[in-house]
Amino acid sequence: MFGGTVTAPINSPHLRKSGSRAVVSDLGDELGNGVENSLLQPIEVNGLKSANIPMVTVAIVPSPTLLLRFKVLLFLLWGFICCKIGWHSVMRMSVDLRDLFLYEAFLYYNPLLLVTTMVWLWGINLWVFSQSNVNYVKIFDLDQNHLTHREIWKCATWMTIIVQTSMTAYLYLYSHGEVSLAASQPVLLYFAVMMILIFPFDIFYFSSRYYLLRTLWRIVLPLQAITFSDFFLADILTSMAKVFSDLERSICRMVHRQVATIAWFEADSVCGSHSIAIPLVLVLPYLFRFFQCLRQYRDSGERSTLLNALKYSTAVPVIFLSALKYHVLPDSWNTFYRPLWLLSSVLNSLYSFYWDVTRDWDLSGFTRIFKFNKSHLYSHLLHGRTWVYFWVIGSNLILRCTWTYKLSAHLRHNYLTVFAIAALEIFRRFQWICFRVENEWNKMNSRSSIQRSMNDSTNEEVKLLASSDHNV
Repeated sequence: MFGGTVTAPINSPHLRKSGSRAVVSDLGDELGNGVENSLLQPIEVNGLKSANIPMVTVAIVPSPTLLLRFKVLLFLLWGFICCKIGWHSVMRMSVDLRDLFLYEAFLYYNPLLLVTTMVWLWGINLWVFSQSNVNYVKIFDLDQNHLTHREIWKCATWMTIIVQTSMTAYLYLYSHGEVSLAASQPVLLYFAVMMILIFPFDIFYFSSRYYLLRTLWRIVLPLQAITFSDFFLADILTSMAKVFSDLERSICRMVHRQVATIAWFEADSVCGSHSIAIPLVLVLPYLFRFFQCLRQYRDSGERSTLLNALKYSTAVPVIFLSALKYHVLPDSWNTFYRPLWLLSSVLNSLYSFYWDVTRDWDLSGFTRIFKFNKSHLYSHLLHGRTWVYFWVIGSNLILRCTWTYKLSAHLRHNYLTVFAIAALEIFRRFQWICFRVENEWNKMNSRSSIQRSMNDSTNEEVKLLASSDHNV
């Protein structure tokens, strides 16, 4: 069951068809010297020893299901060990220091935890597409070496292990007085992630990393026609604006050697929570998407792309009006800027919700995204169920409104609440991806059908003209 070898004589009736001759010499010729002398064992028949008969070694490997369960068990066991060590490390600290230290630890590690969560959910998206005949390879113009959902989950597993291990080491070392070693943990982690991402050699899924970096470059500089992959990834980046903001603050503290120091007390420091860099980084994904829409309007002339650009521009006042709280007088904030911030927040949330439901999705009829090729429990629970649409639309509206919370710098004092809202926004984006990709696939099929109809009509006209010429 768990591996090992089994030996059986070559001329055993179980190794050849009924009525056939023994294949000892044939196998020996095929294997050459592959049958070792140690496998030549005498066989006793009716009390008499026969000649040495070659024995074949058959390797037995564990089943894939058994291996998967074993890996899942190890993964959960390692997670439990890390959580236990981290909990005891935090409990060693004083109550006053504990919250402030956890705030800093979350600053360094929550961006990578959220990215890891997005990778896990992206793997689920690909699994759903593969089960429901949505050709995502054609939609995203992927090559034959693209990552499948299993490979995506493998990457997410290693990301989870590495980030969790680094965070546990950070908590343990700091709580035991090894401050310099603790400070090195997030620095090493960020450096390793960056090196793996830009590693120029053909390992670690080189083609997929190159595809990601190339798409990011096209997003930053939209100097060419915008493809579906370009604006699709840019939309995902808007949901991860908080991730980029925390990455900027983390790298800033690493550069200024403020990791595991009392510098996080100073909100007005160069890397503090009142830094002007925070709103500048938050607004970048929306500016990228805004300029993409302008480029699409230049290429296609469709007015809907301008309305889409307007949607992304409504996020700009939400971000900068919130940041003004730390740079204006309290009376000015309460009487003038705060009402403007609330108005811009409501406008951005409702406009984005309207665009999701009416433009990005096509909910005019029951979606086929959950109609799997084979009978499956999830397909039975989700396909054709009315409650799915009420859930998707309702949760999208609520999470669009709470989305404003993470874009507003003056509401970020409660790091646990902000982390939870950022995670919920990633979950909302996960839902959005399912319906957005299916809508794109339906559009591609419609365009193909129209093109085929036009070609058929043209062929019929040519035949009729040829027939008329012949009759004349």
